[in-house]
Order: sequence, then structure tokens, then C-alpha cells
Amino acid sequence: MTVATARPPAATGAPAGGPSRRGVLRWLLPLAPSLVLLAIFLAGPILWSVYIAFTNETLTGSASVNSQFVGFANFIRLFGDPNFLNSFLLTFVFVIGSAVIGQNTLGLVIALLQRGRGRATRSVVNGVVIAAWVMPEIVAAACWFSFLAEDGTLNTVLGISQEWLYTAPMVAVILANIWRGTAFSMLVYSAALSEVPADLVEAAAVDGAGPVRRLVHITLPLIRRSIMANLMLITLQTLASFGLIYALTGGGPGTASQTTPLYMYEQAFRYFEIGYGSAIALVLLVIGALFSLVYLRLIKVEDA
Repeated sequence: MTVATARPPAATGAPAGGPSRRGVLRWLLPLAPSLVLLAIFLAGPILWSVYIAFTNETLTGSASVNSQFVGFANFIRLFGDPNFLNSFLLTFVFVIGSAVIGQNTLGLVIALLQRGRGRATRSVVNGVVIAAWVMPEIVAAACWFSFLAEDGTLNTVLGISQEWLYTAPMVAVILANIWRGTAFSMLVYSAALSEVPADLVEAAAVDGAGPVRRLVHITLPLIRRSIMANLMLITLQTLASFGLIYALTGGGPGTASQTTPLYMYEQAFRYFEIGYGSAIALVLLVIGALFSLVYLRLIKVEDA
């Protein structure tokens, strides 16, 4: 009687349960062109900017040809520069005023007011708000300049003569950024509110909870992840805002509305100190990363 002997499976060269080397290569090969382009046009400039931040590179003069590595000299100069500290303070005011308080709050209010409204009403409101969002920054700045200039619409309506862009430049750019960017927050919150169970809200109303209590104890806790995600995105966008402020006030009068991106542009491309400007850009990048980490940490804490 012959007993059949089971043969072990042939070796495939890959660990059990893991992908083979050929499978990995087959998966990476279609992505190779995209990875190469990202390395050249994204990672390359970022790494080069980081290197330049530690040199005395300039766009003109001897340092433009023979730049030298200066270590942390640019950063030491940076944190002792009163103009940078002023720009950082204005950037903080701009982000808190126009993004965290302005766009975030107004977007939530508009989304809440649209709940239960007819399709025609929602379409009109969405169209008006989104029109400001899709408008190019230079066009939005021109609209607000026409509104706030000494012979602009606001003074004509009020019957006064006031140069708002000179007397209150930060208020002007904050209001302009709120007007232009609220649509994003509105869309985020409209989508989040559509996922809140209507029967839960109705049950709370039957139990005697008023609109404020329903908002605080039911609606906001259910959309907290959307709130954190929205805050993170609009904070990063506002932190790097340049075109609207530059076109509306140019950072002036003087340095009264010169946020950090405008100060970075001035140092790098007006005074040609590209190394110092890159150091400012690197600090701005780190600040944005810290904001992101804080928001992501808050989301994880809420999920715990």
C-alpha cells in the first residue's frame, strides 16, 4: 500500500501573508511619474528653501554668487527684529479675527439659519455667499477698496468723509477676508448639520429644551469633528493670506497691516534678502504645523 506524501508548497520568496516584491513594484510603477514630479516641484523647493534659510543668500550683490552658511544667524536676527514681531502680532490678530471668530462663527450661523428653509431660499443664500468665495482675491480687494475708499460707497451712504483704509486698515482687511471666506465654513457646517438626526432634535424640543440648549447640548457636540476640521483648514489658509491684504492696503499705512507673509515678501523680493525671507517663511511654516498639531490633538482628545 502506497502512502501519498504531502509536499510543502513551493517557496514564493515572500513572507507568509505579506506582499511579494514583484507585487510592490507593480503597485509603485504607475505612481512613479507622480512621485518624481512631487519630488522635483514640491519637496525640492521646500528642502531648498530650508537650506537657504541658513545662508546669507541674496538676489543681488556678492552673496547672490557666493552665499555662505550662517547657521542660525537669520533666526537670531528675526526674533530680535521689531518689525517681524509686529507682523507676527498682526498675523495673530488677523487669523483670530477673520478666521476663528469671523468665518467660523458666521459660517455656522448661516448654516443654522438655512435649516428647514425652502430650496429657493437656500439657493439664493448659497449663491450670494459662494459668489464672494469664488471671486479672485484681486477682484475682492477692488470691491472692498471701492466700498471703503474716501469717495466710496460706505461714505456716500453715511454722508461722511472718512479714509477707512488709512484709519482702520486691519479692520478693513479682516472684514474683507470674512466676506470672501465665509462660504467655505458655511458649506462645511451645512454638510455636518445635515447628518444631525432630526428626531433627536425634535425629542429634545418636546422635552422642553429651547433653541440655545438644543444647539449647545445636541447640535454642537455632534458636529465637533467638523468644527475642528474647519478651524484647522481656515486657520492655515488665513495664516498664509497674502494677495487680498497686498492688493487692499499693501501692508500700510506704514506697517499697520503688514502681516508676516507681506513682511516675508518685502524682505525677500523688495530688499532682495532671500535668505532672511526664507527664514521668515520657515518660521511661518512651523507655526502652521503647530496649529495643525493642536487641532488634531483636540480631535483625538474628543474621540477618546
